[in-house]
Parts: sequence; C-alpha cells; structure tokens
Amino acid sequence: MVEITAESSLEKIRTKAKIDGFNPIFCDLFLKKDPSLSCYLENGGYESLKKALQMKPEEVVEEVKKSGIRGRGGAGFPTGVKWSFMPKEGRKFLVCNADEGEPGTFKDRYIISLTPHLLLEGMMIGGYAIGTKELIIYIRGEYFEEAKILRKAADEAKKYVKEKFGIDYRIEIMEGAGAYIVGEETGLLNSLEGKRGHPRPRPPYPAQKGYLGYPTCVNNVETLAAVPFIVKNGGDWFKSIGKEKSTGTKLFCVSGDVKYPGIYELPMGFPLKKLLEIAGANGKIKMVVPGGTSAPPLTPEEIEKATLDFESIASFGSFLGTAAVVVISEKHSAAEVGMNMAKFYAEESCGQCTTCREGTKFIEYLFEKFAHGKAEKKDIDILEDISSSIPGSAICAHVDAGALPAKKIVKSFRKELLESVENGNTKQN
Repeated sequence: MVEITAESSLEKIRTKAKIDGFNPIFCDLFLKKDPSLSCYLENGGYESLKKALQMKPEEVVEEVKKSGIRGRGGAGFPTGVKWSFMPKEGRKFLVCNADEGEPGTFKDRYIISLTPHLLLEGMMIGGYAIGTKELIIYIRGEYFEEAKILRKAADEAKKYVKEKFGIDYRIEIMEGAGAYIVGEETGLLNSLEGKRGHPRPRPPYPAQKGYLGYPTCVNNVETLAAVPFIVKNGGDWFKSIGKEKSTGTKLFCVSGDVKYPGIYELPMGFPLKKLLEIAGANGKIKMVVPGGTSAPPLTPEEIEKATLDFESIASFGSFLGTAAVVVISEKHSAAEVGMNMAKFYAEESCGQCTTCREGTKFIEYLFEKFAHGKAEKKDIDILEDISSSIPGSAICAHVDAGALPAKKIVKSFRKELLESVENGNTKQN
C-alpha cells in the first residue's frame, strides 16, 4: 500500500481532540493503516449498508438531509438536498469525484489509501438512496498507487456485497489525465465521456442531464465516506457535531510553514488559530489560505477571529473549499505568493472562456512584475481592477479561483506591493 507519513499529526490531533470532547471517526480507521476488506469488516464494515437496505431509499435521503452534511469537495452544497434532486425513475449514475487537484489538498488520498472500503460503502448506500447500481469513481491521474488500491478494494467489495446482500453493483474506476479543471463536476463528466474536460453551461444540471445524458449525482470522496457513519449513528448524531449550518466532523489538510504538516480531523467550527498552534506554525504568520489556493487568504487579524466552518470563513471574504489550510510566514513576499497562485490558475485554465483564459494570464503577468521589481504604481490599481472585474464572468468558477485570491492580496497587502514598486525603481536607478 502507499506509505503516508503523517502519524505525528494524526496522533497529536487525536489526543487533543479527545481532550476537547470530540471523538474522531476517520482517524481511528486511518491509524490502522490497513486497507483490506478483512480489516474493514473487523471494524464494522458494511453494517451501515445492511442497515440502509432495511430502510426505504427516501428514508436514507432524509437521514442524510437531517445530518446537515454539506459537500466536502469545495462548494459545500447540502448532500441530502442534492440526492433529492435525482429523478425517481429511469437509468442514472452516482459519480465519485476523486480528482483531488486543489493545491494543498490531500484528504481524499488518505481515505482512498487507508480505508477505501469506507468510500465504497458510502457509494453503495448513496446508490441505493438515489436508485442506481451504476457507480463510477473518477480518480486523479497522478494517483497511480491509489487507483491500484481502489481497484482491488472494488473487486473485493462487489464480490462481498453480492454474496452477502444479493446486490450486483457495477463499479467503474477511471483515471484522469492530470487536468485541474476536471475537478469541476461538468468538466469531469465530459472527461468521462471521452471529450475534452471543458465545463458545461448550466442548466441543464447533472441531476437533469449528466453522464451519457442520464441523470447523474456527483459527490466528493470525503462526503461519501462520511455517509456510513451517518447511517450507522443517525443524522441527529452527525448534526450534534460542529455548528448549526456547518455540521459534523471534517478533515483538514495542513501544509506550508508548520512543524507538523498532515491531516487533522476536527469538528466544524474549530478555531483556526488553535489548529495553527497544534500544527506548530513556524515564524510570524503573514497569511493563511483556509480552503485550498482558490480561497482568498486570511490576514493575521482575521485568523484571530476565524473558525473552521463555511459561515465564518465566508464572513472574511473567503471560503472553506476543500479545507486545505496553507500557512504562509513573513519570509514570503505577498507578490511571490500571488505570483505562484496566479501561475497555477493561468496554466490550468481550459481556455474556452475569454475572461478566464486571458484574465488569469494577465493577473500572473502583473504579479510577476511585482515579484521581479519591474512594476509601476499604476499596476496596483490595474491588478485590483482586473481581479475585481472577471469573477463570475465564465462558465465555471475557475476564473474566480484565479482572481479572488489576487483581489484579497491587493486589498490586504497594498502597502507591501507599493514598497516593492519603490524598491524596484530604486534598484533600476
């Protein structure tokens, strides 16, 4: 199996969380470091599926609705509501989005590598709830070893469930080709169909017309992996964890300038500052990206007040996203950070929308000028103007991902950018 070295953070947060009265659910399985079917069965595996099959499909949907769980892939849409959009009759698909391409995000990799049967059981329950036995997992192209683990687990799961419950699930696993944009659900569906991974205009939405033209529900790995716990313990139990509109346990990926990078399982609403203390943030913090690099960074003042939930992070003009917490210390310049972020989104634009194709590239160009000491004072206003103008102007949110962090950096670090202009002019003179 894949060797993932973050035991220090797992053990640390597991101990700390219990002091705070929170019992992790994912981490207990992670720490066993055994993705086999036998290990999963020894720890209650597929008992939730058994319970779900004794319920009506609509009762399973209602239980997930009651839990309040929101999508863990970035958008945070209520999962139960999404399931309820699926039509009752006809052919349909459940697709798991395992194209974990958001910079700083690796939570889904842990689930797939260390407890793949948890994901598969969640998918089977989800399939039963929406009325399909056709399950597809679209996995990131770079996850070669993880795909092997998943294929083996899928073969085991199909055989076990057919013998145990008499249900013959069809599980397909498709590997992507390394494009970030197929993390967007309609771009993913195009890729599944063998087309270029370009996002589709909506409507129609996937629940109306998705894979091969059939109604399709697309959910993230972590979202589906939480479903067996919800069915086992009930929606009210899950809702009792976290906050009213941001319920349950959540996996946070911590990286950057910290002593203990890795995966941290916490209840929603946990103080961001406290997580940084546990992770051993190094040096004076300049900013923290709270949800992957598409999320506008938070300043030290905002970090003091922010809690890790959808509403709190949104109140600071950012979003929880994939919950990838990237810590950036004072040793990095704002221009350097902005340039690296902009470069990624410029390169990963699929190119079909002009504002995204040209706008993200222009933002990258402007940040490069600042980083290399070649910017003029007017470039600050130009950068602010373009990053404020293009969000919401394209088919998907990729243009927002390339622009909103830039807009926040200009707003929060205008003085530093101005100093870089003055220093650059001094060097040239």
